[in-house]
Amino acid sequence: MKTTYRMMGLADYITIVNGLLGTLAIFFLLLAVDDMSKPYTEGGVLTDYIWAAMLCILLSAIGDIIDGPIARKYSKKQLLGGSLDIMSDCISFCVAPALMVFAMFGRWGEATPIWTVSLAIACSWMIACGMLRLARFQHEEGGYVPYFYGLSSPANAMFIISAAGLIWLQPSSGYGPDLTTWNCDICFGAGEHPYLDFIILPIMFVSGGLMISDRKMSKLKSGVPMTLSVVQLTSLLFAILHAMVLTHKEDAAIDLSGTSFTMFLFGISLVLVMVYIVSGPRLVSSAEPSGEQE
Repeated sequence: MKTTYRMMGLADYITIVNGLLGTLAIFFLLLAVDDMSKPYTEGGVLTDYIWAAMLCILLSAIGDIIDGPIARKYSKKQLLGGSLDIMSDCISFCVAPALMVFAMFGRWGEATPIWTVSLAIACSWMIACGMLRLARFQHEEGGYVPYFYGLSSPANAMFIISAAGLIWLQPSSGYGPDLTTWNCDICFGAGEHPYLDFIILPIMFVSGGLMISDRKMSKLKSGVPMTLSVVQLTSLLFAILHAMVLTHKEDAAIDLSGTSFTMFLFGISLVLVMVYIVSGPRLVSSAEPSGEQE
């Protein structure tokens, strides 16, 4: 035990906390399943545990951002850092977000096997791609270049959380039943179901593909890209906190006057992540010296 602790630096402790935050998110998701036993259209959408899980994943992402500079500046011991970071990222940014989506959109007791199996495949795909992406990062020593190959696992987690939060709140937005629910007995079983749920499937498959792609993505370490990253994280943080406040309002499942604002914040976060994905190679080119070959 003493030998293990001697091998650790300050950043390693932060990395362990990041991994434990991802684990805590999974614990919250297990508790959320019981809260979501109500029918979706009767308030099952509202549970603190889902928002708490999102918050844990977001805090883990913030910790992942700061542990790198701390390791380089203050931590002389970096014997465990790389391997430890890979394991932490896999829990917090691959397993936890995938389980979050399955808990949010699984529609316990309402969906047919077709939907449940399809969602499980999409979640498994994202986890597998995340594992491959992290393994490639370690193999290619990706920490020593100013860009990532493929979408980083923290960025992918922010993409998934933003999209999931926006889609999940849509039925409570107050835009009328014709826009918020639909009937699809083959996929979801009898009754009304959220109109936009099916969008989460292509999002999961695309996000997984982006993680294992050869697309160069900027690390957002300075300048305007860094500023936009801060704005994205701040928008997502306030969206989650505002959603938690709404959950405690009286008759929140029926009258969500503030839901539009929460959706707006999730929307800002989603748009900024998409801008980062679309302009990734361009951001890399602007950060590289003019003579460097791609």
